[in-house]
Amino acid sequence: MPAPLPLPRRLAELVAVRHGLSEANVVFEQAKADGITDAVLDGSDTDVPLSATGVAQATALGAWLARTRAGTGTGPRLDLVLCSPYRRARDTWEAMRREAARLGHAPDVPLLIDERLRDREMGVFELHTPAAIRSRAPAEAERRARLGDWLYRPPGGESLADVALRVRTLLAELDAAAPGKRVLVVAHDAVVVCLRHAIDGIGAPVPPGGVAVVPNASVTRWHGDGTRLRLAEFGSTAHLDRTPPGGLPTTGREPNGPPRPI
Repeated sequence: MPAPLPLPRRLAELVAVRHGLSEANVVFEQAKADGITDAVLDGSDTDVPLSATGVAQATALGAWLARTRAGTGTGPRLDLVLCSPYRRARDTWEAMRREAARLGHAPDVPLLIDERLRDREMGVFELHTPAAIRSRAPAEAERRARLGDWLYRPPGGESLADVALRVRTLLAELDAAAPGKRVLVVAHDAVVVCLRHAIDGIGAPVPPGGVAVVPNASVTRWHGDGTRLRLAEFGSTAHLDRTPPGGLPTTGREPNGPPRPI
């Protein structure tokens, strides 16, 4: 297949951060480790908070941002922050901002919340573990396995292809509204995957069937040259302590299921 055709992009830099480890991430991983097949969380996915480890990860991101602003790092000097409306993403940015301010390098930049940066919606399976879906709706679990997450749309929810459509729209509007700007996006693994797919350009292949984790509190960056964006790093966690408080993992999965295809 020929190489994808990149679209013109005038952003100076785009950085995408996945939120820190959430309480749902912890519960889902524990349910998997214990073989629990009926774990379903109460409440709404929009309101899931960060875990203690997630707060520590977000704080580490704030220290990374402070180092950057002090001129000793390689990350972004921000002009704008765009954030998912979900609590775990908003709390990640707030912990980043607070830590950077504590270190004397407060990021005094506009913050905009955009609903197109929300996580993939799972419809009737909201906050169900994959094992719970297999237990309660085996036919749907089979259909998901057969189609893959890029195409599988749960009842009342979205496929990753649906997420990609709203991410493409946001990216196009952002490029038109903020040419030459350095933008930070704080969101979810599905959003990071779909940003990469959209930036790769027209004819970019669907992310392959193999899966890979977009780690919690990871950094993905694209550099701009005034005409297009080029991927500089994907899913980097170099800024994180590998042994966080409590021994919890520094990476995790969204409560929506298995790792996203890349």
